[in-house]
Amino acid sequence: MQFIDRSEIEVEGGRGGDGMVAYRREKYVPAGGPAGGDGGHGGAVVLEATANLQTLLDFKYRHRFEADDGTKGGPKNLTGAKGKDLVIAVPCGTVVQDAVTGETIGDLTEPGQRLVVAVGGRGGHGNTHFASNQNRAPDYATEGRLGQQRKLLLELKLLAEVGIIGLPNAGKSTLISVLSAARPRIADYPFTTLVPNLGVVRRVTGDGVVFADIPGLIEGAHQGVGLGHEFLRHIERTRVLVHLIALDGADPLTDYRTVIDELGRYGRELLHKPRIVALNKADVCLPEEAEHWRRILSTETGEPVLVISAAARSNLDALLARVWQVLEAPQGVTT
Repeated sequence: MQFIDRSEIEVEGGRGGDGMVAYRREKYVPAGGPAGGDGGHGGAVVLEATANLQTLLDFKYRHRFEADDGTKGGPKNLTGAKGKDLVIAVPCGTVVQDAVTGETIGDLTEPGQRLVVAVGGRGGHGNTHFASNQNRAPDYATEGRLGQQRKLLLELKLLAEVGIIGLPNAGKSTLISVLSAARPRIADYPFTTLVPNLGVVRRVTGDGVVFADIPGLIEGAHQGVGLGHEFLRHIERTRVLVHLIALDGADPLTDYRTVIDELGRYGRELLHKPRIVALNKADVCLPEEAEHWRRILSTETGEPVLVISAAARSNLDALLARVWQVLEAPQGVTT
């Protein structure tokens, strides 16, 4: 499945139905008055969040959406039928912006949550509305109004509580595949992961926590270099970041600083999120080498640094215990 997380669409509410010019034509009513009904209102365009979608792929080939028009008013003061609303399904986590003004219209995060993005036009008035003492038989009605037209920017931000970050080949995909049922493509070359991968990790209590493997950041990602710039937005909703650093890299300290610098340059308060730093691939280096870098990174971060091996499934219980500890802490409090 192709992963699409940004799309621009046009939406238009339905046109209101025209009002009607009609008169009463009843037996024994020699001077029947006006009886033209109002037109029905146009339908609205509504976005609805659903858990059944994980991408904005549906909007890659279709960019324009129109709701149904209202129908014309009828005789005997009958109001025309309202146009049917157009309900469009979007993934949970979709942020909706006005593409012209940049204003955020809504943020759909819960299944079933709805957002009206284009209202339908009002129906026109029938001639009954214009009767008066001076004009008891008006011969005119008003037209229905056009529905609201808008250009929208849809941006998907994944709903994951834990984001796994790091340079390419840090072992993020391997870690999420070991911890969950996710089966991302894994290889020993950079940029194997071209899209974010989601996996549900079960606690001992049975409830699941969504982890996201964010494609590799590289130096300059905040300026559009590499793949990281395309997916930094998906970190914004996470509650805790697991920062993986490969022990088989040339300089783990420099690797750590590169990612931290990119988070800071991107902004959006990413540096204020709780982070758990873990040195990965302990199975490919000597224990004393791993301990050397653990001490250096602990000094750099001022926090305990874990040494793990996702491939060998070593010390992952300690990593998860730390994740659960951070998630259970009150919001805004790190432990």
